[in-house]
Amino acid sequence: MSNSGRKSPRLVADKRTRTPKKAAKKKPAPKKKAAPKRKTRAKRKPITGGNMITRFFRRFFRWVFGLIWAITWRVTAVVTLVVGIAVALTYVTLEDADTLLDGRARGSVTLMDRYGEVFAWRGDQFGGVVTAQNVSRHLKNAVVATEDRRFKYHIGIDPIGIASAVKINLREGRGPLQGHGGSTLTQQTAKLLCFGSEYDEAEWDSEADYIADCRRTSLTRKAKEAIYAMAMEVAYTKDEILSIYLNRAYFGGGAYGAEAAAQRYFGKGAAQLTIGESAMLAGLLTAPSTFAPTNNLERSQNRASVVVGLMQDQGHISATDAATALASPAVLSDAAEAQAGGYFADWVMATAPQYFTRDTTEDVVIRTTLDPRLQQAAEDAVKLIFETKVREGSKAQAAVVIMSADGAVRAMVGGRKTKVSGAFNRATQAKRQTGSAFKPFVYATALELGESPNSTVVDEPYCLNIPGSGRWCPKNYNKKYAGRVSLTSALQHSLNVPAVKVAERSGLDLVRQVATDFGIESDLAAGPALALGASESTLLEMSGAYAGILNGGSSVTPYGLVDLRLQGDDEPLMTTEGGIGERVIREQAAKELIYMMNKVVTSGTGQRAKLPDREAAGKTGTTQAARDAWFVGFTADYVAGVWMGYDDNKPLSGVTGGGLPAEIWRETMVRVNEGVPAKPLPMIVPAPPKQVAQPTPRKNKKSRRKKRDSLIESVIKDIFGQ
Repeated sequence: MSNSGRKSPRLVADKRTRTPKKAAKKKPAPKKKAAPKRKTRAKRKPITGGNMITRFFRRFFRWVFGLIWAITWRVTAVVTLVVGIAVALTYVTLEDADTLLDGRARGSVTLMDRYGEVFAWRGDQFGGVVTAQNVSRHLKNAVVATEDRRFKYHIGIDPIGIASAVKINLREGRGPLQGHGGSTLTQQTAKLLCFGSEYDEAEWDSEADYIADCRRTSLTRKAKEAIYAMAMEVAYTKDEILSIYLNRAYFGGGAYGAEAAAQRYFGKGAAQLTIGESAMLAGLLTAPSTFAPTNNLERSQNRASVVVGLMQDQGHISATDAATALASPAVLSDAAEAQAGGYFADWVMATAPQYFTRDTTEDVVIRTTLDPRLQQAAEDAVKLIFETKVREGSKAQAAVVIMSADGAVRAMVGGRKTKVSGAFNRATQAKRQTGSAFKPFVYATALELGESPNSTVVDEPYCLNIPGSGRWCPKNYNKKYAGRVSLTSALQHSLNVPAVKVAERSGLDLVRQVATDFGIESDLAAGPALALGASESTLLEMSGAYAGILNGGSSVTPYGLVDLRLQGDDEPLMTTEGGIGERVIREQAAKELIYMMNKVVTSGTGQRAKLPDREAAGKTGTTQAARDAWFVGFTADYVAGVWMGYDDNKPLSGVTGGGLPAEIWRETMVRVNEGVPAKPLPMIVPAPPKQVAQPTPRKNKKSRRKKRDSLIESVIKDIFGQ
């Protein structure tokens, strides 16, 4: 059978399967969060454009800058880490802020006059602790405005300030670290603290060397300063830093800290300072000695006006307040203005125990004998005579000492410039020949030995043979001789020959002893020239010796210190009761000598010292070639000594002790005795010398015969009527 026309059947049957049911809709499985794609470094955009050379240089500079950036951020990170570690290490060494307020190595000395008023300061004045909270807000603002206007905002260093300072220094032709430093107030405080290094006497030659090293500027020191400042900013508040600064900063005039400066210049506490006073103190911080108002008030006021302007610009004060402050600038207190007794204060400091004055580590208060009215009188007298009687341009100097009869020094002028301290004091340090001012001690010896003011001596040509020196013939100043004169007249007219003769007959050793006992401690000449003042002495010694004559013949030790105590203590550590010592000559001899010295003033060589309303006594002195001129004398109340001369020992021109020194003495004593009742001098006026009857001169024989013949002739005429 054939299959043609039909489809051939499959040899294998089809696979049979179930017809699947409709599948349930499955919940899609949560998608797995795709892992974040790893950031790949952005490929630098290839440099295109330009020619091959341009592309090369662009690629090169890109590479260089990239290298620099890579190094810079790595170095910055390392430096930041190192600085952070250094700041941390410094931080742990810092002390409490309260312990850093008084950093003085030495103490201070406050000197008070006889009435208890402060007239001078020495040493490192402190005055007491102040804080940024209890000082005048004007002072705080003035300091910030002057020293660091961004003080409240920086971290101890001020990059803006440093950049500005470097720019100014370079523009002005200095090195980047020379001149303006750009230091913040915190950095300045760090320097005041000497980065925590305290003064050690064993390590430094002096405190000045220590301070100079602390102020030294170098890159290394600047780095250390910056680290220390940043550590302070971490350890202390801004107010604590400002408090340390206000207590440690130097304000000139020996004043350390705001309280000492306020007391020193204005006689008030730092809390009571006005805008003008605060500006003046803030202005001192740049150059304390240059701008100190006690040196130049006008310059200090000009500097303060700049500070007032800064305070206004920075919003610390209003325009009205600034105008008021500028219209009424700060002025010194009476004590600061007077600057009284600079020479006197130096002398007291030199004579008091060193461990309580020059080397004191405590704050000391010394009460002295100074009388400010008498001090002003002496200063005014010197000024008047030099302005009216001394030729302009003269370099001559003068010194004055005023004291009471017990040796209490009331005033001292050590030179023509009276407003000074630490200067050469001609009243205490200059040893000069005394000339005829020494003669009272010659006559004191004679009176003590029993002679009287009426005793006589012959003024005549006189020569002595001095062993080892040859023939010596003293002469009087006027080259004339007066014949026999009384001791009073010899002293009154300052005759030289009688003084030598009286010294010879009294004994030169005894004259020397009397002068020494009266307080002249200098080496005295051994020969007869002793009587004419060939020896040297100081004005203070001579004035003290004359005080011994006034008080009745007892020795005197000049003194200026009354008592010394530590500040805050009531009980003094030392006192001086008075300067009168042992008797040198009898009271009667002293009073007779005062009479003789009174004659010097009333009608002798010292007449230009005569006072209009009271008795005075004294003695002139002029040395060889007029190199020194003296007048030392006294009233019943005060002794005063005056010296004039040149520091280089050059001869004075037309000046003797009876001239300008006597006039300075008179001008001084007229002022000293204003309002003081006149008292008579304690002198004994000697009885007038007995008048010896002079014999009637015998007439010659011829005269007697003539008289006899005339008588006989008269009788004959009577008898005979012729």
